[in-house]
Amino acid sequence: MAAAWLRAVFLAAVAASAAEALGLDVHHRYSATVREWAGHRAPPRGTPGYYAALAGHDGLRRRSLASAAGGGEVAFADGNDTYRLNDFGFLHYAVVALGTPNVTFLVALDTGSDLFWVPCDCIKCAPLVSPTYGNLKFDVYSPQKSSTSRKVPCSSNLCDGQSACQSASNSCPYNIEYLSDNTSSSGVLVEDLLYLITEYGQPKVVTASITFGCGQVQTGSFLGSAAPNGLLGLGMDSKSVPSLLASQGVAANSFSMCFGEDGHGRINFGDTGSSDQQETPLNIYKQNPYYNISITGAMVGSKSINAKFSAIVDSGTSFTALSDPMYTEITSSFNSQVQDKPTQLDSSLPFEFCYTISPKGSINPPNISLIAKGGSLFPVNNPIITITDTASNPLGYCLAMTKSEGVNLIGENFMSGLKIVFDRERKVLGWKNFDCYSVDNSSNLPVSPNTSAVPPKPSMGPSSYTPEATKGASPNGTQVNVLQPSESSSLKLHFNTNIFIATALMFSAIL
Repeated sequence: MAAAWLRAVFLAAVAASAAEALGLDVHHRYSATVREWAGHRAPPRGTPGYYAALAGHDGLRRRSLASAAGGGEVAFADGNDTYRLNDFGFLHYAVVALGTPNVTFLVALDTGSDLFWVPCDCIKCAPLVSPTYGNLKFDVYSPQKSSTSRKVPCSSNLCDGQSACQSASNSCPYNIEYLSDNTSSSGVLVEDLLYLITEYGQPKVVTASITFGCGQVQTGSFLGSAAPNGLLGLGMDSKSVPSLLASQGVAANSFSMCFGEDGHGRINFGDTGSSDQQETPLNIYKQNPYYNISITGAMVGSKSINAKFSAIVDSGTSFTALSDPMYTEITSSFNSQVQDKPTQLDSSLPFEFCYTISPKGSINPPNISLIAKGGSLFPVNNPIITITDTASNPLGYCLAMTKSEGVNLIGENFMSGLKIVFDRERKVLGWKNFDCYSVDNSSNLPVSPNTSAVPPKPSMGPSSYTPEATKGASPNGTQVNVLQPSESSSLKLHFNTNIFIATALMFSAIL
């Protein structure tokens, strides 16, 4: 049953990608798609339990980051969706296809790490089936079963474990310790094909030889539900997937993320942005390789706030978290300009400033914008959340910010309605207001010629389920034009033992 849901989701992703310039669907962990697909009993959207669950994840994420502080656009060719899953430890997940014949993996997306690894020839890995996975059944990678798999020798410039090698021709070992206590992945590096999709008139499948970890031994939270089927790093190191794609000329060394107000969004590899976007320099710290920018102030309603601090732009955090004095200055200014009555909605909510909704049902909070280094305004389109009961009746609203100790995080809620461009070539962060369901044809890059036509749609799939990507209207009413994929292709992508055909993916939030 799970495979049937996946086929439906992947087909919708292919159609959306074909129509919308390689758009990669991003789904909130509590979206209707993921609930149906993974079988989760998530709290209803908008309820205190819903926001408390997201804030709980943010707390863990914030502590981890704090402990560490001190071509054309292409998409994965296996179901262009990125997911947020309730019971897993990361915020965004994506499905990737590797090898020949290809095997699919549901990998966690992490902007705070670099290496891409999947469970492989397992000595100690997470189980393939678990109640915490819902209806999902995972697979493992085996180099012996892929005709295109190649070992990565110790002599490779991507090998960091040369000190453990007996000879230059040995397979390169890897061992990565993560911020969570006693959590690691180790094994050997391998090289194999990763399937992606691009569009020039007709969508094309692109294969790229990617170096990744054959994860034989996992420890800590990787043996549970944090990343049971692998992890894909989006960091700045040469081993990350964006860097590897750029080094092969498959895509520029840049990617974009876009989050709609309904939690649906996109990620595009190779998107270098456009001339009409706002920009600010990225702060490059080798010891803390996150996407860090400098903020010089803020505008809250009619009031200007002067304060200088750096912040990590992190799609893996749901709600923006700032430390004092900036947190107090912004929230106090917001509170002084709100005309609605303050209220305490629910003790499980982490938000300090909540208000009743007027009898007319209107909400008119003061606008918030951050001022980035260089003077560009970073508009916060959706700084509040509306709290409802289980019957979707509005109870009030809150300023969706939390106080942090030591680390400042610009979370997904402050990115809502924006396209964020992580331009690693120019070392800038770009942004502009953007409908995540529309097409942006302003970025063009060379793509490797190793392409083929997009596979045809699968002949099977659930008849009673309409994936979100195929529904006609975006949150603001803009119509989404869905183009069916080409019927002339021989490439077939597989999920476990069930053959399905799909094209377009990735990448959790992220952030």
